[in-house]
This record gives sequence, structure tokens and C-alpha cells, in this order.
Amino acid sequence: MTALSPIVQPIAADVLHEVLDLHWRYLARKPGGRRAVLAYVDLSARELDRANLAEAELTGCVFRDASLNGANLEGAVLYGCDLRGADLRGANLAKSDLRGANLVGANLARANMAGCDLREGRMAVRTPGGGGRGGELTYAVLQGADLSGAQMTGAWATAADFTDANLSGAVLVGAKLARAVLDGADLSGADVFHADLGGASLRGAVISGLNMDDANLEDADLTAVLRDPPAGAGPGERGLDLVLADHERFCVSDGRDGAAARLAGADLRAIGSLRGRRLTGLMAREAVFYGMDLEGVQLQGADLTGADLRGANLRGADLRGVRLTGAHLNRADLRLAILDPLVLGEGRSLRADLSGACLRHADLSGARARRARFLGCDRDHLRLDGADLAGAELEA
Repeated sequence: MTALSPIVQPIAADVLHEVLDLHWRYLARKPGGRRAVLAYVDLSARELDRANLAEAELTGCVFRDASLNGANLEGAVLYGCDLRGADLRGANLAKSDLRGANLVGANLARANMAGCDLREGRMAVRTPGGGGRGGELTYAVLQGADLSGAQMTGAWATAADFTDANLSGAVLVGAKLARAVLDGADLSGADVFHADLGGASLRGAVISGLNMDDANLEDADLTAVLRDPPAGAGPGERGLDLVLADHERFCVSDGRDGAAARLAGADLRAIGSLRGRRLTGLMAREAVFYGMDLEGVQLQGADLTGADLRGANLRGADLRGVRLTGAHLNRADLRLAILDPLVLGEGRSLRADLSGACLRHADLSGARARRARFLGCDRDHLRLDGADLAGAELEA
């Protein structure tokens, strides 16, 4: 007969506080420190926001409905834990062992789960009203979470929400993702061999380097997915590099040399980097710049309406007077970018317009966006620390 799993035990608040304090000393390499060993402990509904439990031994713990907002669980052993309904928003679970954990209904929005192990396993404990097979993410919220390189072989994530999540390089062999929402998710280089994506929504997802031949895609929504960059040289018969070089000469010579580029709908990912390039006035409506390095680029007065700039590095970019209406800037790095009006002379100026743009999880820390328009934007979890928004049009 198989031995019964241990039943979890309660822990007094003062004892827990002492364990956390000793663990903090252990992590800080201070005298008297001791690694937290809390296996098979009942921590249901505990308030553990921003607690530091990195490297802790937490096998079989029950965290049902616990609050672990911003907690540090990097490298922790969470094998077989019951995390149903737990609040893990912004938590650090990088390289943690979550095999067999039950995360049904947990909120893992913006959590760092890079390299974690979410493979299917057995529940380690018996709990009143428990059940489930373990390794479950069914109905879990993972919006904007970083699951790059995560081990998810056989994981159950039916109807889970992975909107804008980073699943690049994740191992999803045999994973159950039926009816999951993967809109805007990055699945580049992931392994989906025999994965079940039946009825899943992958609208706008990145699937470059992804072989989906062996996955179940019945009734899956693949609208506007971003596949591998085209192998061709670029628009028309000339390569993109030549077109952009001509545009730079046009800018430098004030229009006396070169030619202004027209790159509507072009996919520029093959170029890799446009760092520091002078591309003032570039016309690139609905062009693809996904994940590109655009640090310090000069795009004053450019028309990037509807462009795909998800995950792009635009740090310190000069975007004065840029038109980014309806653009996709999810997870874009816009720190220290300049989005002020572009002075045209004679008392005229052109304002930066981001109306209707998607700025979910983007970072505008330290940016200057005076008088910029942000009407109708999706600003969910947009970072604005230290940004100058004087006179900007921002809806409540």
C-alpha cells in the first residue's frame, strides 16, 4: 500500500516570525542565521507580502488564499504545495521547484518565473477539501509573467490567462493548454510537442522558431500571430539596410541626398538593431520592430501608427512629435525616452500622440512626455516613476 502523505500542521505567528528572521540572517550570511524549513506547514490566508523566502524548503506547504504579493521565492522548494487562490503578483519564483504544485486560480500576474519547474507531479500533502492532481495552473492568472525557459512538461493550464506572458524557450511538451488565453504571449523557441492548445486564443502571439505541427490546434485562434521574419531582403527589390541608409542620408543632408523611406507594414526584425540610428520622419505604419534594440534612436516626427514595438528597447530614444496611435508597446523599455513636442518653428509644434496605444507593462520611468497624448491607452501596469508628464493628456 502507498503510505499516506503527511497532514499539514499549523504554525504560531511568533514562531513564523522567528523562522523568517533567521532565514533573512541566513541569506545575508550573518551569524546565527538558519535556512527556513517549513515543510508541511499550513500558511493558508497568511499575509506574507514581500517576504524573503528565497531558497527556503517549503515542500507540501498550504498557501491557500495567502498573500505573497512581491515575495521573493527564488530557488525555493515548493514541491507539491497548495497555492490555490494565492496572490503572487510580482513575486519572484525564478528557478523555484513547483513540481506538482496546485496553482488553480492563483494570481501570478507579472511574476518572475524564469527557469522554474512546473512539471506535473503528485500532490505532497493531504488537506481538508483538497484534491487535484498537482502541477495545475487551471484558471490561474499569469498576465505579463516571465516564464522564459520554464519546465512545463505535462503541466495542466486549462483556461489559464497568459496574456502578454514571456514563454520564450519554455518546455511545454504535452502541456494541457486547452482554452488558455495566450494573446500577445511570446512563445518564440518554445517546445510545444504534443501540447493541447485546442480552443486556445493566441491572437498576436509571437511564434517565431516554433514548430506547432505536433500540437493540437483545433479551434485555436491564431489571428495576427507573429511568425519568423521573412527571408527576403525587404521592400521592393532593395534591402532594408539600403533603404534605411538612404533615409539617414536624406536626414543628414536636409533632403538634398538619399530618399525618405516608406516602410508601411515592413518587418525589420532581421536587421536586429537600430541603436542610435537617425531615422527622423520615418514612415513605418504597422511595421514590425518586435524585440528590437532601438536605444537612442532618433525618430522625431516619425509615423509609427499601429507599429509592433512589443518588448523593444527604446531607452533614451528621441520620439519628439512621434505618431504612435494604436501602436503595440507592451513591455517596451521607454526609460529616459523623449516624447515632448517637436518644435517646427514659427510658433508651431507637433505633439507626440500615443492615443489608443497599448502600453501594458511598459516602462516610462524618467521619460519626458510633456503635452503628449495618451487618450484611450491601455496603461495596465505602466511604470511612470519620475516621468515628466506636464500638460499630458491622460484619462483617469
